[in-house]
Amino acid sequence: MIQDVQVIPLATYMDDRGFLTEIIRVAGGDEPHAIAHKFGQVYLVGDPVRGSIRAYHKHAELWDWFCIVHGTAKFVLVDDREDSPTKGEMMTIVTGERAPKLVVVPPGVYHGWMSLEDDTLMISVASHTYNRENPDEERIPPDSFGDVWTVKGR
Repeated sequence: MIQDVQVIPLATYMDDRGFLTEIIRVAGGDEPHAIAHKFGQVYLVGDPVRGSIRAYHKHAELWDWFCIVHGTAKFVLVDDREDSPTKGEMMTIVTGERAPKLVVVPPGVYHGWMSLEDDTLMISVASHTYNRENPDEERIPPDSFGDVWTVKGR
């Protein structure tokens, strides 16, 4: 586990009207999905074809919260923080609509994801708004940490 990264299972409530899954809320209670950080913006990201890879980048200040709301995805995170006891560690998370989770990524951790099903949709919450003139991101190629995207038989 990478220090400060969280993978929080989310409860889904169902009745005869359908379902409701609470993804994230502002801190104030003891809920594991409550955030105490600044809120910036929410994105809906769609990958129409399985195998689409969006990787890698990290932020200097921004926190990310990710939730797959349709389909399934594989996240790969690598700690690049100089002062972290888990520097250099890699973490893989598979999550999707059948077992929803909130993936919390702190600044300084490279992260990316690959859709494992067609039409995968992700809700992404960022602690800061995106600044196109001076983006808080450092990007590297998706193969920077080797062949981590291939789904291997078990």
